[in-house]
Amino acid sequence: MTASNERSIRCVGAVVHDSTGRLLLVRRANPPGEGMWSIPGGRVESGETDEVAVTREVFEETGLSVTVGGLVGSVQRPAPNGVFAIFDYECQVTSGVLQAGDDASDAAWVDSATLATLETTEGLLEALSEWNCLPKA
Repeated sequence: MTASNERSIRCVGAVVHDSTGRLLLVRRANPPGEGMWSIPGGRVESGETDEVAVTREVFEETGLSVTVGGLVGSVQRPAPNGVFAIFDYECQVTSGVLQAGDDASDAAWVDSATLATLETTEGLLEALSEWNCLPKA
């Protein structure tokens, strides 16, 4: 719950694994989390459903088209004058070529060994672990 003077900003994220179990991550090009690795995602724009927002954000940040599946979990993170309420969905790639795009300085498929070497956004590894969504070896 948020205090009455804080606003909740709805955001979405995409948990995407490839056929070998690697996880799709992007390096954030802008705050919050600039320079850190996270799953693709962002704010839900006015009039968008979560599914539309996830699809748009993944395409903008990675060049990949996805089919959005079920909700894997949600987290809250501090935001200026409020909180980001982030809802993360399982997704499957349907087409496209991986390349960093809008709001991402890099994009990559990572295995568990690579993930252990990356600077990730606060709480990402804990949430993915809790949801059993970490990449395979």
